[in-house]
Amino acid sequence: MVNATRPEAPGPDTATGPDAAPGRIVLLTTSHRVAPGLLSWPAWQALRTADAVLCADGAHPQLPYLREAGIAVAEASPTAQELVDACAGGRTVVVVATGEGEPALTDGLARLAGSGRVRMPELELLPASYDLPGARLLDLVQVMDRIREECPWSSRQTHLGLAKYGIEEAYELVEAIEAGDRDELREELGDVLLQVVFHSRIAEEDPDAPFSIDDVAGGIVAKLIHRHPHVFGEEKAETPEDVKEHWLRTKAEEKRRTSVTEGVPLGQPGLALTAKLASRARMADLAVPLPQGEGVGYELLALAVRAEADGVDPEAALRAAARVYRDAIRAAEGARPASAEGVQPGEKKEEGPDTVEE
Repeated sequence: MVNATRPEAPGPDTATGPDAAPGRIVLLTTSHRVAPGLLSWPAWQALRTADAVLCADGAHPQLPYLREAGIAVAEASPTAQELVDACAGGRTVVVVATGEGEPALTDGLARLAGSGRVRMPELELLPASYDLPGARLLDLVQVMDRIREECPWSSRQTHLGLAKYGIEEAYELVEAIEAGDRDELREELGDVLLQVVFHSRIAEEDPDAPFSIDDVAGGIVAKLIHRHPHVFGEEKAETPEDVKEHWLRTKAEEKRRTSVTEGVPLGQPGLALTAKLASRARMADLAVPLPQGEGVGYELLALAVRAEADGVDPEAALRAAARVYRDAIRAAEGARPASAEGVQPGEKKEEGPDTVEE
């Protein structure tokens, strides 16, 4: 039976009869991502006016704060029938849910309600605290921290060892975007996010210049605010071109570069590299004649510069054409079943156990 420091809720033998008011059950849920004690006003009202407040977990992080506020909480794990009986006579019982959400209790209440033989109390699910957007990122950080500490593979990884996965995941993300597959896009964004969190966790252990995921996030927040004075400041931007001008000007002030080519990664694919260089020159109003030379390299250079001037991503355009070419090859093969893309029969794509599987 249910015991509490408030007046004891009546059990089946103390109910006032078949017409007694069935009462009310409030299942109070809280988020572990919100500091304990920060509850909504409806939650505090329900707690203060309840005839009994129960919690199955005596170590629930909310309990010290509830008791400090004068809420008497009984540690109890009633069955569904016991809880229904405790509400007889119009009483209100608040159940502070544990982290699992009390599935056994809610299932039992559902079975009683479905039987048609029990007069059920009013049932209310009351969220006492809500996750803010992005709250699940805290879970990701906690999971990554545990994996780094306990996984034999992850605990030995370095920035350099993971670099290839960052490249692979970025390409897979682009492929999902170009394919228009929403489910694949969501998954590949998660894979890219994993790389950021993984590298940030490794960086915490650096003996000379450690930094954390909070430092990474804080840095990009500060950068975004500084480079969007039309959003967070008093400058005006009416068109995308105005926004780009603000961005380039503030970026130049930050970096204090002596050349527009500084910061362009030379390790990126050749067409993308050429387009980026052409974009930098064009934005700086530099009239740079294309170098002349023999061979396909110079021909591709000219094509990539022309594509960028026309607003076309040459790398994406070539990938699209390559997919058409791939389909033509498969058609010529007589539509034979294709093996995993980029993997020949008998080969296995190399993956780390903590890269997200396809």
